[in-house]
Amino acid sequence: MVVASALNSEGEELYPRKWNHEFVDMPIVEKGKQNTPSFSADVMSGLSKWKYARERMLFVLCGAAGLRIGEALGLEIDKHMSEDFLTLTIVQQVRHCRVEQRLKTASAERQIDLHADVAAQLRAFVGKRRTGFLFTTRNGKALSSSCVLRRHLHPALKKLGYINPSTGNHKAGNHAFRRYRNTYLRNYTQCPEGLQKFWMGHAGDSMTDRYDKIKEDVAFRKLWAEKCGVGFDLGPFVPNVPKIETDLIVKEAA
Repeated sequence: MVVASALNSEGEELYPRKWNHEFVDMPIVEKGKQNTPSFSADVMSGLSKWKYARERMLFVLCGAAGLRIGEALGLEIDKHMSEDFLTLTIVQQVRHCRVEQRLKTASAERQIDLHADVAAQLRAFVGKRRTGFLFTTRNGKALSSSCVLRRHLHPALKKLGYINPSTGNHKAGNHAFRRYRNTYLRNYTQCPEGLQKFWMGHAGDSMTDRYDKIKEDVAFRKLWAEKCGVGFDLGPFVPNVPKIETDLIVKEAA
């Protein structure tokens, strides 16, 4: 890419070359052997009952909406969620605890419609909060995806007896939630293909995809969000009382 960026006054490459992949001994990428785990409905049902409310809600939302972990951690209550909690607007992400006003691809900027049961859990999780990150630390900062992975997802998967078919151990990355959602929508529902691509943030491959304007039909999107469901047991949701509120109650009582 660096070599190809050198151009002459006519815009042509100064050093055109054709790479011989075999000669430079580039490794062959076998997609079938890559570590791309996905969760089953049973595993998702188990994760939806994780003992910590914040991570439990994060697991449910990622599995039910097909969010990338950075997209989920970048959600802000007053900016990216509808008043009825049925629609998420994805316009930013969090990487290394910092907000980035950009996404992985242009198609990743989208709206995602949630099932009413997920929206109800989301409303209960938010509680009386009106601003700030949806998933936040005690001091109001964005969460670290690596901490979620090490301290919660991996221990939860180990407890559930999950086995990654690629590695043989219990570990899987946050992207497994996204693979679950895509697999579920594509194979276990009759979700229109254009709507599936829109919710997942996948770019279209053809002119037909370009002409598809399903994203503008909000009523149709919400109807199909209810029809498709989430494919796993959400379980009872009992939000934890934040430590800040607990300390305030004790202080007032004293």
